[in-house]
Amino acid sequence: MDIENYSGELVRSHRILYTPTVFAKENLLHLQEIGMSTSIKPHKSSKKGLNSYLFFEVHKGKGILFYDGSKYDLKAGDCVFIDCSKNYYHESSEDLWTIGWIHFNGINLKGIYEKYKERGGNPVFSPTDTYLFRHCETELENLASGSDYIKDIKINQKLNELITLIMEETVIKDSDNISKDTEPMSLICEYLGEHYSEKITLDSLSERFFINKYYLTRRFKAYTGTTINNYLLNLRITRAKEELRFTKKSVEQIGYDCGLGALYYFSRTFKRVEGISPAVFRKKW
Repeated sequence: MDIENYSGELVRSHRILYTPTVFAKENLLHLQEIGMSTSIKPHKSSKKGLNSYLFFEVHKGKGILFYDGSKYDLKAGDCVFIDCSKNYYHESSEDLWTIGWIHFNGINLKGIYEKYKERGGNPVFSPTDTYLFRHCETELENLASGSDYIKDIKINQKLNELITLIMEETVIKDSDNISKDTEPMSLICEYLGEHYSEKITLDSLSERFFINKYYLTRRFKAYTGTTINNYLLNLRITRAKEELRFTKKSVEQIGYDCGLGALYYFSRTFKRVEGISPAVFRKKW
């Protein structure tokens, strides 16, 4: 770890350069750098090809971000979450800004970032409340500068908290329709939870809830983060696991009762999801 305070012609900054353990690099979300800077003059900061992901918040002032071929205007309260393997730069305007940033990475972060984009996450977003983000930043900085013997585990916990906050703020939304869309999606989830053992199709759901099936597909994924088929499959597999563990029903009967059909299909589907057959799962658990 290296703590650096810098004051030059363009910027005043405080940062912590952090070197995680090999264990953290191979298994956890891990911190690379965290800090805050205040522009003294308008200037540009550019990077390319970094093996890193960047979150930063504009605490005050204004500026721009150029990322992945697009330009974004930034103001106080805006947050940025980007993959730094892509070329990018950010630049303060005449309304000089202060930004707090976190560079981090992790073995699973690429997949998490793809899920973020799939759920409608944009490079720039404006959270409803910046307090939780700033609190997370402060706790990460305290951990990075401290001497806790399990601080990489605690840093991993805080970075997961940050990712959770980001995901909660960046679900695909139509601002004019979000309130009226939430209720039918909730009712559809409730319906699937009660009727998972039955044959359910996109057409049947569309007809039952009077929603265009293409619109339903998009809104359901925005609401749950997954497709209707995957949501339904998870319900069925979860119920199958319960019955395998806590009933004496045959494996074949459980497959039918959970909506997963004949023994061959049930076993194949169960193994694809859980990595082992229903019979082996029952024996192990």
